[in-house]
Parts: sequence; structure tokens; C-alpha cells
Amino acid sequence: MSPSSPSALRSDASTGRALLNKVPEVTVWFWIIKILCTTVGESFADWIDMTLGVGLLATAALFTVVLAGVLAWQFRTRQYRPTPYWLTVVLVSVTGTLYTDILTDQLQVPLWISSAVFAVLLAVVFRVWYVREGTLSIHAIDSRPREGFYWLTVLVTFALGTAVGDWFLELTGWSPGASALLPVALIAVVLIGWRAGGDAVLAFWLAYVLTRPLGANLGDFLAGAPADGGLGLGTLWTSLVFLATIAAVVAYLTVSRVDVATPASTATPSTRRSATRQRVVLVGWCLAAAATAGVLVVANSHRPAAAAASEESDGGSAPAVSSGGQVQGTVQLTAADTAAFRQTAQAMQSAVTSGQQATALSQARQLEKGWDDAQPTLQAKDPQGWTVVDGRIDAVLKAVRASTPEPAREGQALTQLLQVLPA
Repeated sequence: MSPSSPSALRSDASTGRALLNKVPEVTVWFWIIKILCTTVGESFADWIDMTLGVGLLATAALFTVVLAGVLAWQFRTRQYRPTPYWLTVVLVSVTGTLYTDILTDQLQVPLWISSAVFAVLLAVVFRVWYVREGTLSIHAIDSRPREGFYWLTVLVTFALGTAVGDWFLELTGWSPGASALLPVALIAVVLIGWRAGGDAVLAFWLAYVLTRPLGANLGDFLAGAPADGGLGLGTLWTSLVFLATIAAVVAYLTVSRVDVATPASTATPSTRRSATRQRVVLVGWCLAAAATAGVLVVANSHRPAAAAASEESDGGSAPAVSSGGQVQGTVQLTAADTAAFRQTAQAMQSAVTSGQQATALSQARQLEKGWDDAQPTLQAKDPQGWTVVDGRIDAVLKAVRASTPEPAREGQALTQLLQVLPA
């Protein structure tokens, strides 16, 4: 799926030196490692933010600084080198994910708005890039300005892919495993269209955006709890496994150089793709997009009933609370089992009381992540008690993440959660 534009040496006006193509040849290896990087972006960001308790804003600031340093390294290289290039992709993936999470969780921007904003921003970047350079092909990344446009585009595609992927999950309520099938199907449609004569540059960037929700869903599937449709590896192990795999693939590419573009592989082809065929394929891609929208509408129309049934089930399992605040339930978990969750809930209650909604949202992510990670242990120890607490935590998350949060409702949900957590 490689764009067919020349990649000859060009003179960089800003430095007066020639730069070789800075992007690897687009092969199967390219897409494999790209998906691995997107998966790491999802799981590693969550691990730093929630498991280590660094916080969303601090995590974003940390990775922005690291990304700036690695980008400087990448820009200093005279040609494509696997290590700095793919390390930059990993960090852009993590950073793009964090920027979207800040909009969603900290600023409470609806996902459909984030998706629209990033889509418009991507269109603007493409437009400026094309007007200035006359090509969007990655086989023409042979000057500093073009490399700058390339990495800016990559960052926006990661942010857009994160927002769109999360929006799809919100609309459908599908499990991560099932959700991964949608981007897989769309990538297959793009591939078929490209093979049928579709525009190569457009096909590349469509696939580039779609690999982000695919990688995110794979990360959620591997790290998520079994009850949520995941494999229960946790964000740490998922991140370590994929980082090790990326390191192994990059080492192989460094030695074998199978991904290094050569003049023969990037030369302008003798024949151009038929303009008529490109238009036909474009119509097909538009129809696929319309069909996807239809699937999401249908899935969303069936979601309220399922969600209501789930909430009713959760509500039915919660214990009754007497007027004195004593739990009349059967939670057998110990205070040691739930100490961390009680502490987080109390911190959230304090944040809500003082009007610090952004802090409450950040702590909600920590509460959700910690509870999901502890599920295998706590559910096995006390299945009924776990269900009771799980229902209360769901109510807290729903109240805190409401499009228009109500402090009274948030406070009530947190109070009820603290009442069922052993002290």
C-alpha cells in the first residue's frame, strides 16, 4: 500500500545538505510494527497514568518532553534508521492517545466533537502540506519541511484514531474483541480498493488512521478483565509483551534492512493508475463508510435496552442500606481488600465537594482501572460481594462522567459506594 511518488535526493534549503528518504518502505513489516506501536500507545499510557497514579496531565507532559527529545534525534538522522523512527512512532502513539484522553476525561469534550475537530485538523494539515510540497506521498519525505509535515500528520492521525475508536465503543457498547473486527474489516476494504486501482496515497493514510482503533482495541482486549471480554493480562504485561516484540522486530529490520527504500523500489512507475478506476474505488470507499455509519446507528439503537438491563441487574444486586447507614448486605471482602478503592472514593468525594470536577474525573479513571485489575482476585474470593461493589462503582463512574455532572448525584453515588466498602 505504498504511495508511488519519487524519492530522489533533494537539497534541504535550511541546512544546505541532502537528506535521504526518512520513512521505511511500506511492506507487511511496516503494518505489523505499526499495529504493535498503536497497541503499546493504549496500554502503556493507561499503565503510567492510572496504575502508577501519575495522573493524566502529568503523564501527557512527561511524554511530550520525551517525544520532543526523540523527534530531535530522528530529525538529525540523515536517512531512515529503524530505532529512532519506530521509537518516535511509539511515543507519538502514546502522546496522541493522552491528548485525546485529556479532551475526553479532563475537559469533558464529547467524543464526537473530538473526532470532528481532529478530522478537520487532519484535513487542514494535509491541505497545507500539499499546497506547499505538491505531494502527500511518504516516498517523498526527503526534506526537513516534509518530515515535519509527516510527523505532525502522524500525531493527528493517532489522536483522531483514538477519538474515533472510543466513540465507536461508546456508540455500540461492544467488547474490545468484537470492536476490533470493525477496523479490521475497514482496513480490508481499503486494501481491496488499493489493489483494484484506488489512489495509493489516500489508501495509505486511510489505513494509517484505522490501525489506531485496531491497536487500541487489541490493547484493551489483552489487558481487560475476562468479565469485560478481555484476556486479563493487565496493562503492564500487555505493554511489556508488545514493547519486547517491537524491539525484536526493530532489531531484525536493523540487521536485514528489508524495510529500507531503494531507488528501484521508489522510482516513478512507468504507468499511472487509471483516473476512472480511482474514482470508482473512491465511490466504493464512500459506500463502505456509509455502511459503517449504518452499522453504528443500528448498534446504538440496540444499546439503550442492553445498558438498562445491565444497570437494573447491577442495581438489584446492591445491598439495602438502613437509615443509620449500615449495610444490610453480604459483602465478605475485607478492609484490606478494598482499602485502595475506599481511599480513592474518599478523594473523589472531597474533589466533588470542592468543585474540582477535573480531579474527580482523573481519580475515576484510577478507580476504574484499579478495580478492573483486581477483579480476578476479588471476584474469586467473594463473587456476590464483588458484584455488589461493582454495581456501586458503575454508578459512580456514570455520575462523574455524565455530560452535565450533578454534584448531588455524584456525592450520593460515592456515599453509597463507601457504605458497601468494608472499613
